[in-house]
Amino acid sequence: MAEFAMVTEDELERARREPEFRRKLLADSLDVLLATLNRMRNSKRAADPVCAGQIREGVELAIKLAEMLQATADAAAPKAA
Repeated sequence: MAEFAMVTEDELERARREPEFRRKLLADSLDVLLATLNRMRNSKRAADPVCAGQIREGVELAIKLAEMLQATADAAAPKAA
């Protein structure tokens, strides 16, 4: 599992220029988010309304990240003639 680290401005700029780096950054972020959501889901606080709301927000973000990752994969796929 990847460990969370803040993304730097240099990394963001590199992600804008390099599609492969962008995909890796998205995939790593999604992995960290999913691992965190899993830990939260398994915690004793999961039934707490505040925690449950954070889990819902995290799931929505995970969906957005997955869609972005899919879009980058689709853009990189060779086009049929």
